[in-house]
Amino acid sequence: MAPEIVQKIDSIVVTLNAGGMNTINIVLAFVMYGVALGIKPKIFVEVFKKPKSVLLGMLCQLVLLPLFTFLLAWALGPAISFSMAMGMILVASCPGGNISNFMSSLSKANVELSVSLTAISTALAMLMTPFNFWAYGNLYIKVADLSGLVGSVPNLHIPFWEVFKTIVILLGIPLTLGILTAQFFPKAAEKMKKPMQWFSIIFFLAMVVLSFMGNIEAFLQCVKYIFLVVLIHNLLALCIGYTTGTAFKVSERDRRTMTIETGIQNSGLGLALMLGANHIFANFMPGYPNGIPGGMLVITAWWGIWHIIAGLTVAGLFNLKDRKAAKKAQ
Repeated sequence: MAPEIVQKIDSIVVTLNAGGMNTINIVLAFVMYGVALGIKPKIFVEVFKKPKSVLLGMLCQLVLLPLFTFLLAWALGPAISFSMAMGMILVASCPGGNISNFMSSLSKANVELSVSLTAISTALAMLMTPFNFWAYGNLYIKVADLSGLVGSVPNLHIPFWEVFKTIVILLGIPLTLGILTAQFFPKAAEKMKKPMQWFSIIFFLAMVVLSFMGNIEAFLQCVKYIFLVVLIHNLLALCIGYTTGTAFKVSERDRRTMTIETGIQNSGLGLALMLGANHIFANFMPGYPNGIPGGMLVITAWWGIWHIIAGLTVAGLFNLKDRKAAKKAQ
């Protein structure tokens, strides 16, 4: 990628005042409460009855995706900026997206497994999201510095406890309340689930609009490059899920679920973390003391749009495969 394009991408900066950040934090907590309405304690009990596919799904999401994202960012070298690499690692550190259950249904995959994986990864996100972002973010900083890719950030350090504290507040309380609602008021939880899903989609789109409202011209000039980086990253995520399922010989339905769960990330959480808690990122991102640099922003925002398109495409390919198999069987 040409240096001027990288500079143009990083020139997209979003700054929010305290009122704006607080509003996003409150709304995000409300959205995560809605996600938790589909999480019931019995889901975690079921894991111990048929653990293989669930454990493999968690391996893909929580271990392999962040690891291979770091390796991909390193391999891309100067083709991406430091902040774009941080955006990729942040997305890979987020839990599975709640639209993955719908995509699994369209794909004729194992929906029960999809719900379990989304629930468990969301619950574990309080620890795993800050840990993976801290671990691979700092590792990338060191490797990039040694490779001469990022000469301006040798002494930066991503603050684990700051990220952890923010995620516990934004996720821990609403998740606990949501799970308790699903357990003790199941009818009310069922009624609220669908409206809350739509609300979360609208909230994400509103954040994207807010992010690019004052930077639309710069974004349009760079979108094809962002599209390519996110496409490669998302293909990597989908391949991790499918190849892991194939290697461990799980059923076709479970393999499809693992593919979709690994390929659809809750990038809305990453975007909300950036916009609602941008003091964390501003403290370690050079030259952006008052806002979030464009690389992180555009990667995370475009991921949220692209993975819907990718999920529908993958579902279509799986259905096409079924139709071809049905024709051969006739």
